[in-house]
Amino acid sequence: MKLYSLIFIVFLLGGCAEKSKVFKTETIHDLIDFDQNISSYISNSFEGRYISTLEKFESHYFMPWNIEKIDISLKDAKWAYRAFNTKNSYGENLQPLQNIFFTTIDINSNFEKFATLNKTAITLRALNIRAFPTEKPLFMDPNQAGEGFPFDYLQNSLIAPNKPILVSHYSKDREWVFIESSFTYGWVKAADIAFVPFKYTELYKKAEKVFFVKEGIGIYDDKNFLFRSRIGMMLPEITEDKKNFTVLAVSNYKISQPNYIKVKLSKDIVHHGILKFSKKNIIDIFNEVSKVKYGWGGMYGQRDCSSILRDFYAPFGVWLPRNSYKQSKVGKIISLKGLSDTEKIQVIKEKAIPFETLLYKRGHILLYVGIKNKKIIVFHNAWGIKTKKDSKEGRFIIGKPIFSTLKVGSDLKNYDKTASILSNLQSMNIITH
Repeated sequence: MKLYSLIFIVFLLGGCAEKSKVFKTETIHDLIDFDQNISSYISNSFEGRYISTLEKFESHYFMPWNIEKIDISLKDAKWAYRAFNTKNSYGENLQPLQNIFFTTIDINSNFEKFATLNKTAITLRALNIRAFPTEKPLFMDPNQAGEGFPFDYLQNSLIAPNKPILVSHYSKDREWVFIESSFTYGWVKAADIAFVPFKYTELYKKAEKVFFVKEGIGIYDDKNFLFRSRIGMMLPEITEDKKNFTVLAVSNYKISQPNYIKVKLSKDIVHHGILKFSKKNIIDIFNEVSKVKYGWGGMYGQRDCSSILRDFYAPFGVWLPRNSYKQSKVGKIISLKGLSDTEKIQVIKEKAIPFETLLYKRGHILLYVGIKNKKIIVFHNAWGIKTKKDSKEGRFIIGKPIFSTLKVGSDLKNYDKTASILSNLQSMNIITH
């Protein structure tokens, strides 16, 4: 190649690339000053005990199989159809959604058939439960701080494999089904569920149960991959030997029937019945659920602030609702409204029980883990810290589970004091009472 040609190519490539930029990033002192390891916050004298029963947990878990008909109203089922329109909704290209999008969704939703099928079924894999029968996202104005990715408002939740559900009806194109689970409702792909006859649901409910205590383990039959384990999953036990449990799993259809499969699982992966709320078990389960990053509504197989707590408590037999507001209504509720920051701190220090108390502010839920260096320490899965500069809102992104104080982020240069967790706390609730 001639020299001038080489120089010309280098010039072109250089012109398309900016010089490397060095960004100065701020750090949050809480994440440096306070250990991010759970073992630092749980006392050696922590007395292990059972904080619930399997019977209580199962009464919620199997709710979809214990009702004859979808027990949510058509109005509730269609909440998203009223909430979103061409004036407030943006698509995957971050451009406003057009009316044709909503018209097509409305027709395909087939709500004239709502609650006419009412058939018991089970999920075959981890599924996104959607507010509309579509995989496409719906964002609010992406130009606003705290909106756009990852906040897809059609993402209701993630549901784990082999969870009981009740099917309301099919979408018009039969690609989707509207379902009710024990903790939420919405649309899932029809190909990702299997209908389960009543006689099998009864056998399933009466069996001994094992809970997964390891996250993300590939589960297989003799030849094929079935799904990955998630903390919070429970399966019926068939037999047991010294090292393994044999459990029943459900896979794809086989000759128009669910494919019931015997799967052998190591006792390192699953535990018979609920766990005792002991130091070792708390640390083990905490470390498993904390492997995730922040995932709005369980997107990408991750967890958000409420689902991480929901899954953490499941192996201990404690069932929590799906969202932060409903979780704040479980157990003994103590209002913090109208109190000063100092008064809130005093009430929390006096009445909160480590690892058994939730703290709630609108849109966010946190777990109280105790006192460290005279500070209240909480665990929560946090997206970010609200900032403000020259009246313009922003976010300092965290995007993962953390241990912090109730004033996390207050050391940031542009910290928005009005967004303080402590100042915005509305209540605390002791879930074991």
